[in-house]
Amino acid sequence: MADFRAAEGDDIDRGILLYFPAPQSFTGEDVLELQGHGGSVVMQQLLGRCLELGARLAEPGEFSRRAFLNDKMDLAQAEAVADLIEATTAQAARSALRSLSGEFSRHVHGLVEQLIDLRMLIEATLDFPDEEIDPVRDTDMVPRLDRLRHDLAGLRSRARQGSLLRTGLTVVLAGLPNVGKSSLLNRLAGEERAIVTDIAGTTRDALMETIQVEGIPLHIIDTAGLRETQDPVERIGIERSWQEIGRADVVLQIVDARTGVTPADQAVAARLPRGIERVVVENKCDLAHQAPGRFEDKEHAGQIHLRLSAKTGEGMALLHDELLRVAGWQGHGEDVILARERHLEALAEAQRRVDLAAGETQRVELAAEELRLAQEALSAITGEFTADDLLGVIFSRFCIGK
Repeated sequence: MADFRAAEGDDIDRGILLYFPAPQSFTGEDVLELQGHGGSVVMQQLLGRCLELGARLAEPGEFSRRAFLNDKMDLAQAEAVADLIEATTAQAARSALRSLSGEFSRHVHGLVEQLIDLRMLIEATLDFPDEEIDPVRDTDMVPRLDRLRHDLAGLRSRARQGSLLRTGLTVVLAGLPNVGKSSLLNRLAGEERAIVTDIAGTTRDALMETIQVEGIPLHIIDTAGLRETQDPVERIGIERSWQEIGRADVVLQIVDARTGVTPADQAVAARLPRGIERVVVENKCDLAHQAPGRFEDKEHAGQIHLRLSAKTGEGMALLHDELLRVAGWQGHGEDVILARERHLEALAEAQRRVDLAAGETQRVELAAEELRLAQEALSAITGEFTADDLLGVIFSRFCIGK
């Protein structure tokens, strides 16, 4: 126990001093930790006294950066610290914890070891051109490359799944007025988040609610009904609706099951940006006296239609399954890697380089160079080959201190 005193000698708090000698601390340096009773006023006073005595505030991510620079963890593990803090679902938190323990790094190092072994054998044959050595046959180059490509593809698949856990899927509910977009948002959220009336144009602005389906965050955005209007406030809401649609990963185009897809619905579909996944949701199937279901519209390139009722909840399980399908979720939550965009880019680059190497088995010197570049891409994940300016960008996105 220790008394924390102000400069005048008055007590600020009574707490605990914990000393972590190097290299046993989180950062690998000598660390002194002060534990008080909490409360923002007391902690601000204690922090102020520390600053008076010569301490300074930590920069964003500084503790994790020091741990990385002192070889207490690699870069992927350091990023997992931030991912664990920012996790929005239990599944994401578990995946981040596995990365923090080094699981992701071990898989990357395993691939790097395969690359090093193969490069060593190939480059050895290049160093002795007068020897009667077939670099393809005598190094088992083809089967080794096949195994490497298989293992790399497996890790990429797990990383893509983990990226879903980290960022989630943005789902926009779009359609004409009074087709039940707000009712569907309320049903998905499990509570009355949006106002529902029979008056067209009730929803004037976008409303977002985040839900979880099998641990995947789904950011559901309800939008204003899409129609021509002279109301200036509603027009602004409709403009914002199109902005949200442009940022969506998937658009659920809601239509009334009693009328089916009308010409007005087709006009909305024609304005949707290309490249965005679209699922047609025929809502109010209870009022249309139709059973819920999923079917493909053969006349329109197999467009997926779901028939459900936001009011009664019939068919909602079909919608959950469809959203998981669109997301590419394979249901292996305990096996995914919580990856960031830079990890996915590095894995994709490594895969591309290994594929190029596999196409150069008759010119092994070119294959060796592609394998070197593949190794460099993978090593960037753990920080073995990472520019200092990239480190600055990565750690600047951490929360203050940690």
